This record gives sequence, C-alpha cells and structure tokens, in this order.
Amino acid sequence: MLTEKLPIEEAIRLAAFEAAPCALLVMNSAGELVCANHAAEILFGQGLSPRRALSLGLTLPGAPLRNFVERALRRGSGWRERELELLLPGRSPLVVDAVAGLATDGSVVVTLHPQGEGDEDAPAGALQTAANLGRTLAHEIKNPLAGIRGAAQLLQSNASVEDAALAQLIVDETDRVRRLVERLESFSDPKRPVPRPVNIHRVLDRVRALISNGVGEGLAFRAMYDPSLPPVKGDEDQLVQIFLNLVKNAAEAARLRKDDRGEVVIATAFRHLARQSGAEAEAAPLEVRVQDNGPGVAPEVRRRLFDPFVTGKPNGTGLGLTVAAQLVAAHHGLIDFHSEPGRTVFRVLLPVFQDIDPDRAAG
Repeated sequence: MLTEKLPIEEAIRLAAFEAAPCALLVMNSAGELVCANHAAEILFGQGLSPRRALSLGLTLPGAPLRNFVERALRRGSGWRERELELLLPGRSPLVVDAVAGLATDGSVVVTLHPQGEGDEDAPAGALQTAANLGRTLAHEIKNPLAGIRGAAQLLQSNASVEDAALAQLIVDETDRVRRLVERLESFSDPKRPVPRPVNIHRVLDRVRALISNGVGEGLAFRAMYDPSLPPVKGDEDQLVQIFLNLVKNAAEAARLRKDDRGEVVIATAFRHLARQSGAEAEAAPLEVRVQDNGPGVAPEVRRRLFDPFVTGKPNGTGLGLTVAAQLVAAHHGLIDFHSEPGRTVFRVLLPVFQDIDPDRAAG
C-alpha cells in the first residue's frame, strides 16, 4: 500500500499496470523480479510482491525467464518467444508466449500470454479471424447475392439500352462479390494436407511455367535450386497453391519497374538451424525463397501483410497471402518476408519427408 503521495501521471501508470488484464512482470538486468501485477500473481498462483524479488529462483521459474530477459537485453529492443515453458514448483509446466520490452531505465517489462490466448497481431490469430469471417460471410451473403443477380437479369431483359447496361453492371459486381466469398470459403474450412513425399522442384517448375506464361510474361525468371534436397512432406496441390500466390505477387511487383528489367528469382536450400527457438526448429529445414526486384512492400502494410484484406495492390483482394500463410501453417512450416525498395524476399520453411529414399520422392 502506498504511503506517499505520487504525481498524478505516476499514479495513473501504476493503476494501469495493476489493472492490466494480461500478466506483466518488471525485471532488472540481473533477472530479478522488481514488481508484478495482479494478473501475474493469478497466473503463477502466488503473491509476487517486490519484497520477494530476491527469492526469484524459488518463486518463479528462474532459468527460462532469466534467459529470456537476457536475450531481450542483448537484442537491444523488443523480443518475442513462443512456447516458453516455465517450470513452477508443485505445479504442471506452464507454456506461455512471452513478449519483452525495454524501459528507459534499463529494466525489462515482460508480458506473458498462456498458450491458447494467442496474439491477435500474429498470423495465427489473423488466420482464425479470417476463417470465422469466411464462414459468416458465406452463410449471410451467398443467398441474397443469388436473389440480387436474378432480379438484375429480369430487369435487363425488359430494360432500355442504358438501363440494361446498369443491370449488367449489377450482375458483374454480384459475380465479383460471389467469387470473393468463395475465396473466403476456401480457407474458412480448408482441407487438411495429406502428407506425401513431394519433389519441391517439380512444384516450383510447374508454378514458374504457369506464371511466366501469364502475368509474368516478358519478365526474367531465374531458378537457383539445390539439387541435393530431400523430398518435402506435404500435399502437392496445396504446395502449388502456396507458391502460385507468392510467385504471382512477385511477378506483379517486378512489373512495376519502369526500366523493363523486372526479375523473379526462385531459390531452394537446406537450413539446419532454420529457426532460433521453438519445438519445430529442426522440423522445417527446407527453405524456398521467392525474390523480386520491384518497389517493395509499402511500410504501412508490412506489419499486417498476412491479415485478410490487407493489400498494397490497387485491385488486390488481400487474400492471397492469408491463404498461403494458412496452408504453410497446416504443413507445420513457417513463412516470413523481408522487403526494401528494389528487393523483396518471401521465405517459406517446410518439413522434409523422413525415412525415405529421396529417389522415391514424387517426380
């Protein structure tokens, strides 16, 4: 209980810290607990007052949390880890997603989300939101759309030339919305991949042929394949869909160059340590990179690029990358990107098919 009067700004900050719905810990550079809010005490099932800071090793899962803070301090900015396992005395292990931010005084503010609560800024949260939205839209919109289209066609049959053109516009726009809803349906209830050994280079060659004869016509395509790669563990049709979206986006970006020197590079490699942390770090070592030399992803959409309806293209729906991310996740893989003017790279990490002779892979 406070015994001295605090400035109003400080009092407000303390009240907000204590009332925050998520678990918050403030730790110093030595990994010692400075203070914790009420949600953290509930999470750990014990009081965590500053007077008990010196007993951190007994009251909190010392090593994992201290190591997490040390990594945040080394990074020099915010740090995030998923599936951080905290061992509590007399309790089952607690698995959390942890986010660290550095305060101006050098301390580290740690936010803990028990696994399952998730982070709505993460692709998984966006994908779940998209799935729910897809189911709702499909149910609520498809039937009225059919009625609107039918009514417009009836009006068109008895309308003047000018009114018939307007009726046709209604039909065309109704069809466009229906296609959009159908795309939403495609990832609201997706088919689970049937894992088989797949030759990833056969998939990429097929995608390259499709794109180079369509939106990528006239662009330079380069393939930089590692011929020693083992087969991917995945669903070939879904893998084609993933890379069709990525390579199509790359081709459209490369076309925006004004010097007619647009180029798309598709490369593969094997990465033994593809991820810094997480249980699946070594499970997805096969890397596919799709690179273009277009203008880059606009800064205002980078953080939400995998969210539904987020797009930097004038006529884009903002669903292609959301679908790709969902399918990569279904394959227990990882997708990320780096973008700057003149160079954008999307990277997909996929698992390999174990215990099989590569010569037996599809293709």
